[in-house]
Amino acid sequence: MRLEAGQRIGERYTLVQRIGSGGMADVWSADDSMLGRQVALKFLHERFTQDAQFVERFRREAQAAAGLQHPNVVGVYDRGEFEGRHFIAMEYVQGAALKDLINRGLSTDEAVEIVRQILAGARFAHERGIIHRDLKPHNVLVDAEGRARVTDFGIARAGASEITQAGSVLGTAQYLSPEQAQGFEVGATSDLYSIGVILYEALTGRVPFEADTAVAVAMKQVSEQPRRPSQLNPEVPPALDAVVMRALAKDPVDRYQTADEFLAALDEAERDPRGGTAIAAAAIPPADEDSSRRKKLIALGIVAALIAALVAYALTRSEQVRVPTVIGERQTEATEILEDAGFEVLPSTFESCDEPRTVAEQDPAAGSRADEGSTVEISVSLGLSVKVPNVINEPLAEAAEILQEEQLQVEEKRVFSSRIEGRVVRTDPAVGEQVPCDSLVTVFASKGPNLVTVPDVIGQQESAAESELRSAGFVPNVESENSDEPEGTVIGQDPGAGSMLEKGTEVIVTVSNGAGSVVVPNVEGQPRDTAVSTLQGRGVTNIKVVEQETDDPTEDDRVTSQAPPGGTRIRQGDRVTIFVAVFVEPVEPVEPPGGEEKPQP
Repeated sequence: MRLEAGQRIGERYTLVQRIGSGGMADVWSADDSMLGRQVALKFLHERFTQDAQFVERFRREAQAAAGLQHPNVVGVYDRGEFEGRHFIAMEYVQGAALKDLINRGLSTDEAVEIVRQILAGARFAHERGIIHRDLKPHNVLVDAEGRARVTDFGIARAGASEITQAGSVLGTAQYLSPEQAQGFEVGATSDLYSIGVILYEALTGRVPFEADTAVAVAMKQVSEQPRRPSQLNPEVPPALDAVVMRALAKDPVDRYQTADEFLAALDEAERDPRGGTAIAAAAIPPADEDSSRRKKLIALGIVAALIAALVAYALTRSEQVRVPTVIGERQTEATEILEDAGFEVLPSTFESCDEPRTVAEQDPAAGSRADEGSTVEISVSLGLSVKVPNVINEPLAEAAEILQEEQLQVEEKRVFSSRIEGRVVRTDPAVGEQVPCDSLVTVFASKGPNLVTVPDVIGQQESAAESELRSAGFVPNVESENSDEPEGTVIGQDPGAGSMLEKGTEVIVTVSNGAGSVVVPNVEGQPRDTAVSTLQGRGVTNIKVVEQETDDPTEDDRVTSQAPPGGTRIRQGDRVTIFVAVFVEPVEPVEPPGGEEKPQP
């Protein structure tokens, strides 16, 4: 079965991208629709699905680890099978493998702190009868908050039940305990030895024993003493030297028996860094003569067993051939090259900045030897587009770094802007736009505002004023207003002439509409004809007279009120209404017929 991004696994998971691959399984990030979270799905390699022993080990990984709910252990949520591929669903940890951090370099304090957390996770597992048996920096993840998480219980053993045959050796040679290298029964002290190797490597950048073959490394684990960490890193104090050397004792009884003992020793070394000299000397007990004959016999036995295993392997293995390089080749050509060399080809795709449909990775690696007829996995690039990140208002140097981290090329340009000098004003392509990997993004950074003087345009005609303002770099905004000035003449501007403004600023230009204006005189109390004459003399041509009755003869034919009132400025042609009183003689009371009314008795 071919796994691809976007593929639905059962009714619950959707694959996002492949995030790792080991000798036994591929790991993909996926979306869990049931619980609405991101998880890591670990798929057993197809070549192992017919091997009942491997399938059982894979199943037991989920069963053993599912009960380990601890802050320093990667949680296991689920296990299943999809189209013949066995998988487990694990907690997704956003971080780096401890191996990568060691390669970058750790301080002594950082190394000890991470190992404390590994011990806390191991203690939790040991208390539940689970031995990891493959502890190494590759199986420790450190998240963004500095929390170490132990993962990959692929060869863990729960209780007394054994999956593998007696005497078989599992794990990675550089981190195996001596008893594990000899195929003997292992317990918690074997895990503590492996943690001791991790601490040694975290402090020095090197494992205690190195050789050209795994067999040679295993022999050194059994028969040789490592150099003290302080010989490789002078920053390691004597007390910490002693802790590491005791953890790496050949005989399990001479090591720390529990994770708590190991942690207590680290605490003591932190309290008294220089107090470990005597302890360091005693950490490796001197071997008596009988013990030294005994160890040689063990070593000879191991060598004999390993040679026998190698001979049996040589007699039964398939012919091995060198794996050709296909990195950078197009998928069709890569497949042809590998098939011609005698290999099966298993392609998978993923998004990357490499050219689409070309091979970006291969496993086994080019130049290595593999059985003829075995499978070579090739990872084929689908290409990748990235979103231009938002770097607006960022300092230019930081913006360039952010863009380069997104695998984009950067071109810098300077422009006038009101933003702080050196800050990003805009990008081309714009922020949020999807572009191919390695695209060129032009970053425009501020070189400060471009200030110019506002010209004086009052008295100019509208078109000339607009032209002069645009030439100076401003944006004219024209408004009209009643004025006695000729139509189209500029009668005002804002901001005023001489102001220093940034180019592109708006300048309001007020232009006369030519309608003119008059001030209405106050004609209240004047006779009708006089009032009309006064209004006309002041330029009011639209006069309306409204008559109103009055019983006061002194008001007759005089203006009693006006609208608008005197002093108001109006446009020529606007109406002025005057209200004129008209005297009406009062009516006398009428006597009833028949004369005066006689009084009643």
